[in-house]
Amino acid sequence: MAKAKKSKKPKKRGWLKWLALDNGYYDFNLVAVVILLTCFGLVMLYSTSAYVAEQDMGNDMWYFQKQALISAVSIVLALVISRSRKFDYHMLYYLSMAILVVSVILMFMVKYTPFGITVNGARRWLKIGPIQFQPSEIAKIAAVTYIPCMVMKMGRKIQTWKGALQVFLLGLVLGLITYRWTENLSTGLIIGAITVLMLFMVYPKSKVLIGIAIGLCVLFVAGRFLLQSMMASGGNLSESSFRINRVLVWLDPEQYSQNGGYQIMQALYAIGSGGFFGKGLGNSVQKLGPVPEAQNDMIFSIVCEELGVFGGLIVLALFGYLLYRLFFIAQNAPDFYGSMIVSGIFFHIALQVILNVCVVLNWIPTTGITLPFVSYGGTSILFLMIEMGIALSVSRQIKLREQTR
Repeated sequence: MAKAKKSKKPKKRGWLKWLALDNGYYDFNLVAVVILLTCFGLVMLYSTSAYVAEQDMGNDMWYFQKQALISAVSIVLALVISRSRKFDYHMLYYLSMAILVVSVILMFMVKYTPFGITVNGARRWLKIGPIQFQPSEIAKIAAVTYIPCMVMKMGRKIQTWKGALQVFLLGLVLGLITYRWTENLSTGLIIGAITVLMLFMVYPKSKVLIGIAIGLCVLFVAGRFLLQSMMASGGNLSESSFRINRVLVWLDPEQYSQNGGYQIMQALYAIGSGGFFGKGLGNSVQKLGPVPEAQNDMIFSIVCEELGVFGGLIVLALFGYLLYRLFFIAQNAPDFYGSMIVSGIFFHIALQVILNVCVVLNWIPTTGITLPFVSYGGTSILFLMIEMGIALSVSRQIKLREQTR
């Protein structure tokens, strides 16, 4: 009898082998929504910046080309991080301290060395040769990766006041360094908020943290009424403090339209003129100059002007779905460290979206926070994609359970 030939399984080659799943799960939904948001951001960036780029650079695609190149490289980098068999997110447990130290050193260089440069009145950038970036973005990743490492090393001590205070002080010091050395208060606040929220996950006396948060809100509201009363009595603080001036602009942008309130007033005009369905893609008037630097932190106002409130809600829905996927990964992560890292990424994205939208709507004072994946900024998109790559790396190790009948 002739021997039956053994059936050979087709070998996976090249990119097919690279895409092969280790355990049957990979969060392609997260990949899809990230790519969708990035492509939408590029479309809105071109629509928003084409006129200004033509006037200033002589090329209407100047901003678009730079952002598109960095976005493409960043997406590939995120996929490589998440799919590479040589990278495991557990490596961050041992590298997180180095990331923290490097971020502090780079922020020190911004403040005290000639490598730090000033752009638009703020010394936040570091330029080494042809490379220019914001070290404060690295500080966010340092907080997201090192705080879980610190919590795990502390063990049960995190459940005591002393342990919780140590973690809180770490976030406070890192936030203050970011603020003092890079003149970036908004990023410092985000780092502090990420620390508090991650501490909220592991500290058993949650009621105390809630009480502190409510107390801070009460102080915030009281300060608002105090400033309103000073304004009513004729007090003029706009020349004495840049920070107080921002609060005064927030309270009454019309009165201070010539002293810092012009941008937010024009952003509100853009949103109001767009109506529910907008003027149509590319038909914004406010982007032609009335909204300064519209391609940065005010791009959401142009989205609402061209695509209307409906378009703005669609964008927020996409961010909501992205956060849902991060929540899913954090909830099903194979271990505590992976869960905390993805939770930190979740808090970062959520805080940045909420603060940016609130600023554009004039619900809070201006902070200079960009809209993730949509606003112009090479450093921002690069490190956001690195965070997405880390989250996808965690998702790759989620174990699927077989359903039993």
